[in-house]
Amino acid sequence: MTFEWGLFITTLGYLATLVLIPIVLLTPKRHSVSSVAWILAILTIPIFGGLLFLLFGVNRLSRHAEQKRRATAQLHRLLPELHASTHSVSASDPPLHQHMMKLSNRLTKQRPMHGNRVEVLSDTNRTFGLIQEAIRDAEETIHLEYYIWQPDQTGMQLRDLLIKKAKEGVRVRFLYDGVGSWWLGKRFLTPMIEAGIEVAGFLPGSSFRERWSLNLRNHRKIIVVDGKIGFTGGMNIGDEYLGRDPQVGFWRDTHLRMEGACVLQLQAIFSEDWYYATGIELTDDSLFPKPQAEGNTLAQVLAGEPRGAQDIFYTLLFAAITDANDSVTLTTSYFVPPVALAVALETAALSGVKVRLLVPRRSAHQWTIWAARSYYRSLLEAGVRIYEYTRGQLHPKTIVVDGIWSLVGTPNIDTRSLELNFEVAVAAYDRRISDVLEHEFEQDLEWAEEIFLTEWNERSRGTRLVQNFCRLFAPVM
Repeated sequence: MTFEWGLFITTLGYLATLVLIPIVLLTPKRHSVSSVAWILAILTIPIFGGLLFLLFGVNRLSRHAEQKRRATAQLHRLLPELHASTHSVSASDPPLHQHMMKLSNRLTKQRPMHGNRVEVLSDTNRTFGLIQEAIRDAEETIHLEYYIWQPDQTGMQLRDLLIKKAKEGVRVRFLYDGVGSWWLGKRFLTPMIEAGIEVAGFLPGSSFRERWSLNLRNHRKIIVVDGKIGFTGGMNIGDEYLGRDPQVGFWRDTHLRMEGACVLQLQAIFSEDWYYATGIELTDDSLFPKPQAEGNTLAQVLAGEPRGAQDIFYTLLFAAITDANDSVTLTTSYFVPPVALAVALETAALSGVKVRLLVPRRSAHQWTIWAARSYYRSLLEAGVRIYEYTRGQLHPKTIVVDGIWSLVGTPNIDTRSLELNFEVAVAAYDRRISDVLEHEFEQDLEWAEEIFLTEWNERSRGTRLVQNFCRLFAPVM
């Protein structure tokens, strides 16, 4: 009986391989290396590798593309007031700014805007406090969009505040990712719905097969209050993000609080996602109030999503790194870069640019740490300085180039963020913001250990084997 079951499983594995490999080859991929990685997974991990491909490797975006285009067209016409704040590229702008603006203008309809007040937040408890304060002061609308929202003490605390505001007459809309926040069941959501809060789950589609595709996840974190105050960045909602989970420990993250025209860009992104998830158009003029000049930061909110032609954040990061003349300061919670970005970092360092990379020492997904370390040797040989953060969990997603251009938001340096997820980030053409981010980087180094090439080369063969094996799957992580 045991032999018969073994034969059955083996036969099933081979049949699955024969069926799935043609599907992998026929599935559109911008980078063929990801197809190779999936074929390797299917061959080396029979059955389980195939299941992983069905969950992570299949995109089903085409049927929703028209919905996204319609939402974008509907909302773009609602933003005439933004044009007064739009920055036109000029010869007086630094060359890096000129290049990044021209590139981003080709990739997206969101333009750099004047008159923003942008505050960099590195203390997650303070960030949560400011979010609560903004929600308490809301008068008209509260829009929230999250990848992970935990139904724990922190999640319940903010939920109950939203319920209170809804009962006061504030219009509240809550959009959560259907996989990242799959544990938000009826017990958590029903009181919100009964209070009048509009709740929607962001899912790839309506069928069972599409619902369990783990691609096309909405990794964004957005809050917009009254169309005037906005928050975005790396922090989700839950106890662990405030350092309340003893198993996780200290949580280091970076978030932004914004006022000004960029808040309406955040609002537009939320509205597009709301339409994508619900089919309901948020086209009321009251949702896009005339922006007031709240500060002097020139900034731009960028939305990245799987589109097949150009990957916005992949393209922008590559351009910024290759344009660098003096420095690149990069912090990321997941570092499994596409080959082009790894080469860009190495080339910048070889050219004399001061390239520094801060990554976590531990993660909830340890295989990503092992895969990341497989890149260290070539980076170190090129002159990149690498630091591993040792104080709890490192979760920011920030980059500063030449001390004058920065990007803060939700995308990590991995294929999933750069090609498969819905992401959001803020590009700041502002030395002050860059200075704050670089100062925080220096503070983080006090809790980090630098990796040196001579010591790294002494690691055991077994360690190298594990790291290099995990790297084989980097294109699909």
